[in-house]
Amino acid sequence: MPAKIRLSRHGKKHKAFYHIVVADGRAPRDGRFIEKIGTYDPIVNPAEIKLDFDKALEWLQKGALPTDTARTILSFKGVLYKYHLLKGVKKGALTEVEAEAKFQNWLTDKETKIASSRSSAEEKLRSGQKALLDAEVKVNEDRAAVLAKRKAAEIDAKVKVAQAAATEKASKEEVEAAAAVKEVIETPEAEANIAEETKAVEVAEAPAEEAKVEEVFEAPVEEAKVEDVVEASAEEAKTDEVDNTPKEETKE
Repeated sequence: MPAKIRLSRHGKKHKAFYHIVVADGRAPRDGRFIEKIGTYDPIVNPAEIKLDFDKALEWLQKGALPTDTARTILSFKGVLYKYHLLKGVKKGALTEVEAEAKFQNWLTDKETKIASSRSSAEEKLRSGQKALLDAEVKVNEDRAAVLAKRKAAEIDAKVKVAQAAATEKASKEEVEAAAAVKEVIETPEAEANIAEETKAVEVAEAPAEEAKVEEVFEAPVEEAKVEDVVEASAEEAKTDEVDNTPKEETKE
């Protein structure tokens, strides 16, 4: 049975890494192999392939058969195209110089495509990272806005609770003060004190009333009235003198 160019799996779980080997067709996939000619890492983008071009071409010329995956890798690296050109040279369809020129042109185009694919992949990766970063920033902003709104609501609630507590406390203090005043006023001692204060006020107001009465009685009599009274008394005295004078007897 001819030899095969196949992949031998290595690496961790979900992180596969392959060796490109030449093994007996009867050997198991990850068993013994004849020669290792390269490696294949499918995790990175684009996939990384390291291949010994000359050894792979030599084994193809010796009749080794590649598996489907190995054939794709060899085609990607140009081994199969070079093998096809060399077969044409053997048949006389073209010269070695022409075959080499064609292969170099193909290799240049392939490298250009690979570079373009790599730059596109990097640009896509950067765009994806930027989109993720923008999304994360937006999520953080929305979260910060929600937290700020929640905090403002909590502060408003605390202020309202504090105001309500202050109002309730003030009302309670007023009620307690009124109750205390009422208790003080309604005690017998307070009533006696109020009675004494009322009596003292009445006693203090009595001299003022008497002073007002005395002022009324001691008010000065008008001078004109006094003079009238004096003149009236003088006239009465004169009249009394005239009436009391003895009349002289007339001589006959």
